[in-house]
Amino acid sequence: MSTTDTDNSRGQEERQEDLGAAGSQLSTAPRDEISSVPGLGLIGWTRWFWRQLTSMRVALLLLLLLSLGAIPGSLIPQTGADAAKVEEFRAAHTTLAPVYDKLGLFHVYSSVWFSAIYILLFVSLIGCIIPRTWQFVGQLRGRPPGAPRRLDRLPAYTTWRTEADPEQVREAALALLRGRRFRAHTAGDAVAAEKGYLREVGNLVFHSALIVMLVAFASGQLYKSDGTKLMVEGDGFSNALPMYDDIKSGSLFQADDLVPFSFDLKDFKGTYELTGPNRGTPRTFEAKITYSKGAYGKERSTTVKVNEPLEIDDSKVYLVSHGYAPVITVRDGRGKVVYHAPVPLLPLDGNVTSQGVIKVMDGYRDAKGAKDMLGVKAFFLPTYGGAGREVASAFPALLNPVLNLEPYHGDLGVNSGIPQSVYQLDKTHMKAFKDTEGRQLRGNLKPGQTLKLPDGAGSITLEKDVKEWAGFEIVQEPGSGWALGGALAAIFGLAASLFIQRRRVWVRAVRGADGVTVVELAGLGRSESAKVPEELGALAGTLYDKAPGAPEPDDDSTETPVAPAEGAEK
Repeated sequence: MSTTDTDNSRGQEERQEDLGAAGSQLSTAPRDEISSVPGLGLIGWTRWFWRQLTSMRVALLLLLLLSLGAIPGSLIPQTGADAAKVEEFRAAHTTLAPVYDKLGLFHVYSSVWFSAIYILLFVSLIGCIIPRTWQFVGQLRGRPPGAPRRLDRLPAYTTWRTEADPEQVREAALALLRGRRFRAHTAGDAVAAEKGYLREVGNLVFHSALIVMLVAFASGQLYKSDGTKLMVEGDGFSNALPMYDDIKSGSLFQADDLVPFSFDLKDFKGTYELTGPNRGTPRTFEAKITYSKGAYGKERSTTVKVNEPLEIDDSKVYLVSHGYAPVITVRDGRGKVVYHAPVPLLPLDGNVTSQGVIKVMDGYRDAKGAKDMLGVKAFFLPTYGGAGREVASAFPALLNPVLNLEPYHGDLGVNSGIPQSVYQLDKTHMKAFKDTEGRQLRGNLKPGQTLKLPDGAGSITLEKDVKEWAGFEIVQEPGSGWALGGALAAIFGLAASLFIQRRRVWVRAVRGADGVTVVELAGLGRSESAKVPEELGALAGTLYDKAPGAPEPDDDSTETPVAPAEGAEK
C-alpha cells in the first residue's frame, strides 16, 4: 500500500471521528441497532425484550397493527353499537358467525387481542419517552460541545483573515450568536453554539400526545354513553336511564356517571326552500329548549341546531332528526275521550311523508259498552298533492296536511309479555272496521276533521294543532377534551419535529504565524439541509463587518517553498 493511500485512509478516519464528536447528542432518538442474541438467564431475555419493545420499528409495527385491527370494527356489526344487526348477521352467516365469535370480531375494541396491541403500544411509547426526556434534560443542563480540531472537515465552512484581536472576534461572535437565539459559550479558542432544541421538544410532545390520546380514547370507550330520545314540543327530559328511548354504554359505565341535567323542548322550527331548482331543500333546523344543570340549577334558554350541540360538562346534546306529531283525540262509543295526545310519526322520505300507529289500550268501550282495544294505522302527508299524489307528500312543510287513517279493533297483544314496536301494528288478533260497502274503512282527515267509526263505535279526530318532534342524541365521552388536546399537541409537535432543524455553529479565532488573526466558521446540522450553509453565510457576513478581512500578504514576503530532495516520495 502506498503512503498516499495510507494518508487518505487516516484522513477519512479522522474526518469521521471529528464529525462524530461534533454531532454527538445532536438528537435524543435511540439508536436502532441490531440487537445481539441475549445472554442466558431471565435478566438477559428481559433486557432483550425491553429493547425490542421500545424500539422505533416495533412502535411503528404496533401502530400498523392497531390500524389494521380497527378495520373489522368498522366493517363488521359490533355488539356494543347495534346488537340487532349482530343477530341479523349471525342468522345470515351461520358459518362465519362462530369463527367471528372465537376471534372476538363482534366486539373488536374490547377483545383480548386488540387490548393487547393497545397496551403494548402504550408501554412502548412510555419506554421510548422516559429515556429520551431524561437525555434531553441532561443536554439542556449542559453546554454545546467544543469545536472539533479540524473545522474545515464539517459540511458548512468558511474562513478569512482579520487584523482584529482573537479575543475581540470571539466576543463579537458570542454576542452575535446569542442575539440570534443560539445557546453559546466560549470553549478554549472558539465559541460553541447550538440552536433548534424545539425539534426535540416537538418529538417528545408528539410521543407524549400519542399517550394522552390512547388514554383518552380508552377512557372514552370504557366510560362513554350514547343514547337517543324523541321529544314532542312541550315534552321534558331528565338525564336518567329510564328516560332514554335507547342507550349504549361502555363496559365500565355506571348509571351514576351520567351528568345531572334536564331540558324541555319548547319549540321546533324547520324551514325549506320554497321555489327554484332547490325547492324543498332544508335551510334551518333548530330546537328552542330550556335547560338546567343539576337538581336545583338555574334555568337557561338556548337553541340547539344541527352540528351546534348543547354542551353540559362531558355531555353533548345533538339534534339529529325531526318529524311531525299530529294531535289525535279518540272517543269511544259513549262519547268519552279515551285518548288525546300527539302521535309521533316516522318520516319515510325527504318530503317527510310519515307513518305510525295509534294504540288505544285502556278505557275504550264499543257501542255496547264492552271493553276493547283500538289500533289505527296512520299515514301523514305534510303537503297533500291532490288526486294522483295520495301516496307521498309534495313538500316537507305543513302547507296542506292530510292524515290517512286505517282503524282496527281487537287484541293488540300488549299483555302477552312480548315486546313490540310502538310504530308497528300486529293485526294477528285485530279486526278491520268496514264501511257501508263492506270494504276496509279508511279516511283522509284535514286538521279539525273527524272520522266516525261504524255502528257507533266512536270517532277519531285530527286536531288543528299539528306538533313537531325532534330527535336528540345525548353523548357522554369523558375523554373527548383530552383526546382533542392530544391531537392538537401531536400536530404541533410533529410540525416542530419536521420544520425545525437542530444545528451547531463554531467560531474559532486564533493568531496565525504572521501575527494576523485567522477566523474559521463551521456549521453542522442533524440532517443535510440548505438552511445550515445559508445561516452560516449570514452569520459570517455579519461577523465580517465587525472583523473585516486583512489584506493579503505581498508576494515578496511569501516564503519560497523548498523543493523536495531528489528521490523523495511525493
